[in-house]
Amino acid sequence: MPKDTSIRSVLIIGSGPIVIGQACEFDYSGSQAALSLKDEGITVSIINSNPATIMTDKVIGDHVYLRPLSVDSIEVILQEHIDSPDLPKIDAVLPTMGGQTALNLCKEAEERGVWEKYGVKVIGVDVDAIEKTENREAFRQLMVDIGVGVAQSKIANSFLEGKEAAQEIGYPLVIRPSYTLGGSGGGFVHKKEEFDAALKRGLEASPTHEVLVEKAVLGWKEYELELLRDSNDNVIIICSIENFDPMGIHTGDSITVAPAMTLSDRCYQDMRNQAIKMMRAIGNFAGGCNVQFSVNPADDEIIAIEINPRVSRSSALASKATGYPIAKIAAKLAIGYNLDEIENQITKTTSAYFEPTLDYVIVKIPRWNFDKFKGANKELGLQMKSVGEVMAIGRTFIEALQKACQSLEIGRAGLGADGRQNRNINEIMDGLEHASWNRLFLIKDAMTMGVPLESIRKVTKIDKWFLNQIQELVALEVELKRYSLNNIPQDFFFTLKQKGFSDTQIAWLLGNVTEDEVYDRRKALGINRVYKMVDTCAAEFPAQTPYYYSSFDEENESKPSDRKKIIVLGSGPNRIGQGIEFDYSCVHGLLAAKESGFEAIMVNCNPETVSTDFNMADKLYFEPVFWEHVREIIELEKPEGVIVQLGGQTALKMAEKLTEKGIKIIGTSFENMDIAEDRGRFSDLLKELNIPYPKYGVAENAEEAIVVANEVGYPVLVRPSYVLGGQGMSIVINDEDLEKAVVKLLGDLPGNRVLIDHFLDRAEEAESDSISDGDDVHIVGMMEHIEPAGIHSGDSFAVLPTFSLSEKVTKAMEEYSVKIAKALDVRGLLNIQFAIKDEKVYVIEANPRASRTVPFIAKAYDVPYINIAAKIMLGVAKLKDFTIERKLKGYAIKEPVFSYEKFPEVAKELGPEMKSTGEAIRFIKDLEDPYFRKLYKDKSMYLSK
Repeated sequence: MPKDTSIRSVLIIGSGPIVIGQACEFDYSGSQAALSLKDEGITVSIINSNPATIMTDKVIGDHVYLRPLSVDSIEVILQEHIDSPDLPKIDAVLPTMGGQTALNLCKEAEERGVWEKYGVKVIGVDVDAIEKTENREAFRQLMVDIGVGVAQSKIANSFLEGKEAAQEIGYPLVIRPSYTLGGSGGGFVHKKEEFDAALKRGLEASPTHEVLVEKAVLGWKEYELELLRDSNDNVIIICSIENFDPMGIHTGDSITVAPAMTLSDRCYQDMRNQAIKMMRAIGNFAGGCNVQFSVNPADDEIIAIEINPRVSRSSALASKATGYPIAKIAAKLAIGYNLDEIENQITKTTSAYFEPTLDYVIVKIPRWNFDKFKGANKELGLQMKSVGEVMAIGRTFIEALQKACQSLEIGRAGLGADGRQNRNINEIMDGLEHASWNRLFLIKDAMTMGVPLESIRKVTKIDKWFLNQIQELVALEVELKRYSLNNIPQDFFFTLKQKGFSDTQIAWLLGNVTEDEVYDRRKALGINRVYKMVDTCAAEFPAQTPYYYSSFDEENESKPSDRKKIIVLGSGPNRIGQGIEFDYSCVHGLLAAKESGFEAIMVNCNPETVSTDFNMADKLYFEPVFWEHVREIIELEKPEGVIVQLGGQTALKMAEKLTEKGIKIIGTSFENMDIAEDRGRFSDLLKELNIPYPKYGVAENAEEAIVVANEVGYPVLVRPSYVLGGQGMSIVINDEDLEKAVVKLLGDLPGNRVLIDHFLDRAEEAESDSISDGDDVHIVGMMEHIEPAGIHSGDSFAVLPTFSLSEKVTKAMEEYSVKIAKALDVRGLLNIQFAIKDEKVYVIEANPRASRTVPFIAKAYDVPYINIAAKIMLGVAKLKDFTIERKLKGYAIKEPVFSYEKFPEVAKELGPEMKSTGEAIRFIKDLEDPYFRKLYKDKSMYLSK
């Protein structure tokens, strides 16, 4: 069936601010869907309150509404499109791209009769299908009706019903609340004494106060299938995904592998048939769907866990894993196309009605941030706790696993063999039994210490096949220690590289050699990294996608062009302090490089983001942002330069090595960026420029720290150098607290120096963002924080423009911004944080890079600031070439959003270390706005050390 021509204008509902359980994978899906519909000549409107994402940018939607995600907001938009002669009436709404938030909102609007009132058709999903899949009892009954196995369970809407269910089913149990995301409120109950508290939590978490009390199949294997279906009832399986971790850990917190590694063909066919049957049973919708199954390892019995009739975290992963753009195709199916009528995005010559086949292995590892939540329960379970994820591609599971470990940004050079292993056998065994963020590393440590594989399998319930793969690494390490660098046989060296060992790991295992020496020896032996194309059809048809991963093999499939190239380094996995706003900046960097006539090359490893969509860059390397990988891509591509300013701390950390190797950094030089990072040099610069700053000192141990603190005066702010998101910062008020803080910091970050600043108590905080081209400086925006200094800027409500600072203060902020930009010879972006006390402006810090706030200001003022900054960095334009007109009426408030409900045991206090996971934007007409007045009244409430 060709497309439905009655649909000319579509509203896409976004997922709002990033929270644990619903991250930027939905912005990726929403962005893809919007571009896919625009290709069809359809006008796309987007509602989303998240300012940090590319989805709410003019390059994605025709009309972008940065409004709170509520039915009232939707009504205002639908009415506006009827009343305004310049806007087309909205014909349809696509709610499947914005996670649970969008589905719930669509359902609420349906119940309130909004879609009917405005003549809007719901596409991409059947509202009844949402009900069938989200209502735990309806789903269970449907599975029974169609003959698909489910765990024994009962529904409960009260304590009495819950207790009756528990008595009937027996322990261990699992409690699953209806209509929640990321496993919120769910959990395991192993014994009767724990039941009441778990039931109360589940009933409270469900918006309908309904839970499913279910038999827990702990230790069974868990699988997911990603499906697509069209209105002709054609169904294809895009990808099978196997969880490395057994049942009991939320899939968002599980290490996952694609394709499934330990699934028998018979079991896979059975699972596939059941998934298709389930998808057909939930309604007549066309689009993407994710189905989760559990398999008993003893006899291959299959039971269905859940089905999601929308794109999900797994569909973003499956899209990147296969190169099959699920959201893009799902959007076309939603407007009536059938699979065989859509062009295959990979080959451009065949149709989209095909099932990808992979000749490589994908590994996803979640990224946690427990360090931000002091006192948090770190044990993994039904409730998702990770804040981001990395994906790696290799020819084998073990190569992809090691590459994923290198991508995590936790200082690991691979899976162990890097001097960071745990040798405490009690801690290791406890960590195997109670899974947390580091269980994968502890498995390797246990094997290194000689714990038998069968003992590890019994305690972790992880499939023996995966454990055997890790055991092989241990055997290779033992073998390597027999050699010195100069007598490693060439074939053995080649095997080590094929198994994912980094040069750093090999250097550590050999001892007394450096990473560079290993690299040079490897090159001398002719062992070079080659690049393979992600082609989704195992080379059956020629692929056209410029999408690559590295491995050690014979043939290199990435042929560099003779065009001038720019490499943009991405920001790696999402984490607190470095979120989607840096990916937004990277995407604009790519677009600006393309517009300026360069070949734009992206290097990144985050499967959730738009920067790793193979259509965004001219060439995508899905690789760890890890020195060895970046270095070899640069050697192959020979770019004009590398952009590090847009990828947060991940990319900045590479600047020194790039400079040492004579590789040009686009924009501000490493030397000048380093002055801003080095507290001593930066303070000397401020002194020279006659700019006030808080008194400070530097210490290398606790004794020195006490001397410094007494000189600068308590309270003091203690922090390590070179960190993002206030990592490890604290405010201390006496010698005893200071000693504890310094000992902890140096324990966590050995070899670092500790900075001790006088903390300006009760000061106001503000910040400026600016763009400098070496001659002129343009102030992008100045924001005033509602909370006082001492609460990290990422956790503060901030108002654009400033609302209570005197003209004298704002003039000083402008003057200091210009002085610092010129003194650091900034080319591109500069963010400066200020503290204001008694009308005196102090500079706290300066960051010559993209910041969290530039995307926010760009959206509020409706000016493409990152695009302008990128063109200035590239040297193709000057500030005077742009006409900049700000379009903000009133004020814009940046609202931080926290995910504390995932950590009920953590105190909700705020301090210098960032804790928010996302943000929203809210526009107000004036300062009489009741929302603003309440915020201003509560401003100091959560300030803590």
